[in-house]
Amino acid sequence: MEKKQRTNDPTVVSSSNLEPLRKATRVKDIERIPKKVVKRLSLYARELRTLEMNNVATVSSQTLADSLGITSAQVRKDLAFFGQFGVPGVGYSVRDLATSLQRILGTDREVRVAIIGAGNLGSALMSYGGFARHGVRIVFAFDTDIHKIGTERGGVWIFSMDTLEERLRAGGIDIVILTVPAAVAQQVADRVVAAGVAGILNFVPVHLKVPPHVRVQYVDLAIEIESLSYYLR
Repeated sequence: MEKKQRTNDPTVVSSSNLEPLRKATRVKDIERIPKKVVKRLSLYARELRTLEMNNVATVSSQTLADSLGITSAQVRKDLAFFGQFGVPGVGYSVRDLATSLQRILGTDREVRVAIIGAGNLGSALMSYGGFARHGVRIVFAFDTDIHKIGTERGGVWIFSMDTLEERLRAGGIDIVILTVPAAVAQQVADRVVAAGVAGILNFVPVHLKVPPHVRVQYVDLAIEIESLSYYLR
């Protein structure tokens, strides 16, 4: 009887290994993944991009762990949520693991983003050139200031809030970044949700009330500084 040949080629990712990635796109499976794991996936992906640029073909879980200050067991545990990767004793194919993580994170396609609020923070985000490396495109921005409407920052055009819903729908926006005054944050969020956008990155120190299908990520720099200060006492 002919035995099936097993491959030790770490560049091979079988269709069976990719199946968990397809299943992980279901909401119920996405929700079971700890947020810290998802954040670490982004860090792994960034490290893999660096290795790929340096023409590194394979990488061990220990090397990935050392670069992030965690254990190799944690790396393997994180990846195990999404399937089986790599070959024991050989490591992971840098290219294939990077591709798989992009697929898991949804950055294997262009992520279309709009910024609402073209103040200092919004303008800084518009001018940041690093988003493109992560598959993120800032499509346009919105503001109420007539002196800003019709101008551009970092190649991103600023439009009137009067056209918000129309442009969000027509532009196929996946995520909105909120950098508006706290007093209007909920009102703006309601309009964003009504336009069909399901992802909000909120820099405003206000808790937003949104439907269950809408995901909000909060970024509060003051709280982050307070947390860091605690460890420096």
